[in-house]
Amino acid sequence: MKSPALLRFLAACLFAALAAALPAQPPAASASAKEERKEKPYRITRGDVVSVAVLDEPYLNAPQRRVESTGTIAIPYLQELRVYGLTVLEAQEAIAKAYRDGRYLRNPVVSVTIETYAPRIVSISGKVNAPGRYEIPPDNEMTIRDLISKAGGFSETAKGTAVRLMRTKADGTSSVFELDVESAIKVKGRTASGDAAFVLEPDDVIYVPERII
Repeated sequence: MKSPALLRFLAACLFAALAAALPAQPPAASASAKEERKEKPYRITRGDVVSVAVLDEPYLNAPQRRVESTGTIAIPYLQELRVYGLTVLEAQEAIAKAYRDGRYLRNPVVSVTIETYAPRIVSISGKVNAPGRYEIPPDNEMTIRDLISKAGGFSETAKGTAVRLMRTKADGTSSVFELDVESAIKVKGRTASGDAAFVLEPDDVIYVPERII
């Protein structure tokens, strides 16, 4: 008859063998990894310098073209083509489509390269602790909540429920938005939602008014 000590030893060996045979579990993602913001495709903005090339059609190449204030670039045979707000892939398809629609080329292969990134600046004034001009990263987006954070947060007398944002469009017209950023910021432990998640564009002008006490 086997002793209790021997039985315990055999059981431990069996448990170890079964544990080794099981697939290893991947480590749990850290909180910071879960909260890490995904990079967004870069969108062409005014002041960028881009080069356009068409495969096997060197006479259609357009090197070093600056995106004008109207959001357009000069393209051979196409004159002015709007690329503002497009990703590189979208700009390539827009140029290829324009050549197809104009019956210049049947199946053009277009490549677009951003040679120089224009500064993507937004400005904030009013009741924040560090008003000024801030740059949007070229490979990411910035929400109005991000900007408020970069500007040191609201001052004590800020009316964060009525933040005003003015945006000038490529055609010269402007729009004004009133955003409740304070309510989302007060919800601790949650990602920005609603007005606080409003994505900024280059040249946006933000003003934080004073709260009437």
